[in-house]
Amino acid sequence: MDIGLAVPQFGRFAALSSVLDVARAAEEMGFAGLWAGDRLMTPLRPKDRYPGGDGSIPEAHRVFLDPFAVLSVAASATSVVRLGTSALNACWYPPPILARSLTTIDHLSGGRLAAGLGLGWSSDEYAAAGVPWKDRAKRYEAILDALDAIWGTDPVSYEHELWTIAPSHIEPKPARRPPLYLAGFAEPALRRIGRRADGWLTATLPIAVLTSMWRTVCRSAEQAGRDPGALRMILRSNPVVTGQGTPPRSGTVAQISAYLATAAEAGVHEVILDLQHTATSDQHLLELAGEFKAHLSAASALS
Repeated sequence: MDIGLAVPQFGRFAALSSVLDVARAAEEMGFAGLWAGDRLMTPLRPKDRYPGGDGSIPEAHRVFLDPFAVLSVAASATSVVRLGTSALNACWYPPPILARSLTTIDHLSGGRLAAGLGLGWSSDEYAAAGVPWKDRAKRYEAILDALDAIWGTDPVSYEHELWTIAPSHIEPKPARRPPLYLAGFAEPALRRIGRRADGWLTATLPIAVLTSMWRTVCRSAEQAGRDPGALRMILRSNPVVTGQGTPPRSGTVAQISAYLATAAEAGVHEVILDLQHTATSDQHLLELAGEFKAHLSAASALS
């Protein structure tokens, strides 16, 4: 199992120094990837529950840096670590602008981009972005179709009721087609992943639930004539490290690592550790990252 790290981006870590220091150190420590998320705002009276914990939006999310900018800075400070999005709220962006932003990161990093996209969960953020909440899944599919066209051969053209791309040159192209990972937990989302993605962005679910959902992804891939063995399952873990807790959301490093090791045995190919909810400083974040990496590497060696 590969081990990735969420790049500093929100709360006390929303600072240039944090991005640079953690990105450089993570590469030196041998982390496989640096990953950025996508938040727009924290409503005072949200219409939708945050998908985690008690449903309240984390306090730290009041300050949230742009994922494209953060990954561009991380690209400038590193040379080999993958740079991924987990996950962009794809529907907020017109496809040519989304493709340009992602391709720029890929181009400037020498082909290290992994593109992770999702639908998001906040209707308040959709309203602020000027994007209809209704029919968002249909819009999402159209965005994926448009990205296929833009990242294909020139001239590019795409016609849809939402967007029209006249026959055009759209360059640069990615150094190689970036792997496309999609998020989601509902059955239509899981089937979509099987049909057209390179893998699934998931979260810390009970292992039985995780494997059941993964079977849905793999069945969908088989039905679409694709090889399910080529797909990757990437799990994001946002733990709170504490002496007493309820793994995998909270607990000691050893307890949380035990869950992640079990997830690896169940088929997870990469874990993304987001330690911004629990670390108190850049140094503390890196110390925790090192502890997790040591535990998970030891578990991998024993398996």
